[in-house]
Amino acid sequence: MAEHNTDHGYLLDNQQSEAGVRFGALGELFDPVTFRHVDQLGIAAGMRCWEVGAGAPSVPLGLAERVGPAGTVVATDIDVSWTRGVDGGVIEVLRHDVAADPPPPGSFDLVHARLVLVHVTDRAEALRRMVQALRPGGWLLLEDADPGLQPLLCPDESGPEQRHANRLRSGFRALMAARGADLAYGRTLPRLLREAGLADVQADAYFPITSPACDVLEAATVRQIRRLLVAEGLATDEEIDRHLANVATGRLDLATAPMISAWGRRP
Repeated sequence: MAEHNTDHGYLLDNQQSEAGVRFGALGELFDPVTFRHVDQLGIAAGMRCWEVGAGAPSVPLGLAERVGPAGTVVATDIDVSWTRGVDGGVIEVLRHDVAADPPPPGSFDLVHARLVLVHVTDRAEALRRMVQALRPGGWLLLEDADPGLQPLLCPDESGPEQRHANRLRSGFRALMAARGADLAYGRTLPRLLREAGLADVQADAYFPITSPACDVLEAATVRQIRRLLVAEGLATDEEIDRHLANVATGRLDLATAPMISAWGRRP
């Protein structure tokens, strides 16, 4: 779920076929968490929502169910390939860069971004624009990864396959950092929301272990970045093939980086 390219390009290109597989796995892993928070914030019929860096359609569709025909969901991304099919009616899809373009017209009861800002170079400006788009009493819900808190793909590093998986995950983190990703961004969200002037700030964190969707996500991610891992000398083709074969066994107990959800209300 990308919103802003760095000079080197977004690492997980949405134009690649694996992006759809990744979006499906991310939705299975994190949609229940996202909508638990959305429902706790009272997002309901007739409200206006801005989904930033929508990527795939699952979150815009879930928001549309909650706001109903009298509400609005604006879904934006720099690449709308995967959301174009849901444009119309309650959902409006716009090509948009949150760190460079003005917010969509109007004000919003909810502005939400998931796994977006960690990849954005000018995160402070993106956050400022999202806060600006809130109506008084509106909620900002940010959900982002913090690979620095839990850097291992296999927290239970019990054998050579798990150690090999963790070495490849280290290569993935190196590629992300080289493109401007902040691998410790998630933990800063509560403070950043308070500093932005929001009230009633709270946060929690979630990361799954040993889900089939974790296996699907890992395989699709490695296939997306395979060329870069090899080109940067972070892994060989043989090492990648061995890792993918290990993932396919379903016995590695894979985890994701923690996703930290933080929310606050505009006074």
